Amino acid sequence: MINRRRVQKKWLLVAGLLAWPSTAWAAGGEESLSSLLYQALNLLIVLGVIFYFARKPALEYFATRRADVKRDLETAGQLLSEAEARNAEIQRKLADLQSETEEIQESSRRRADEECERLLAEARRQAERVQSDAEVAAEQEFARARRALRAEAANLAAEIADRLVKEKIGDNDQERLLDEFITRVDSTPAAKA
Repeated sequence: MINRRRVQKKWLLVAGLLAWPSTAWAAGGEESLSSLLYQALNLLIVLGVIFYFARKPALEYFATRRADVKRDLETAGQLLSEAEARNAEIQRKLADLQSETEEIQESSRRRADEECERLLAEARRQAERVQSDAEVAAEQEFARARRALRAEAANLAAEIADRLVKEKIGDNDQERLLDEFITRVDSTPAAKA
């Protein structure tokens, strides 16, 4: 690669040489044919010096610059094609991801509906079981209450009968009944054995 400082110095020299005749012109020199020829000759000398000294570095600079630009264009083309390929891949993956997301959402909805139905069915079964257990418990409680009422009624009847018997039966009747009971017990086959 060409040394940039060297090229810059040469261009600065060329610019100074080009500016020198215009400085003389601005200083108020005469406009004569000899002055014009002097300036033309001066220009040819400056152009010759520039051509002699700057030709090879300028050609090398422009050749290098052209190669750099060409290489940069090729690299940019490769990067562009890689970027387009990556973009196409990303777009494909994005489309796949969207369809996969939709599938997952649909699957989740289906599972949620199935779970809801399962929970409702389980709740119905439990409600039926609770209801049947409550009916059985109510029937058992009703039977227990009926037995308790019968026992209470029997006790009350026995108490009433006892009171009536005590009121209606005197001491003579009690002795007579006791004698009858004893004779019956003595006459039973278990007593004889």
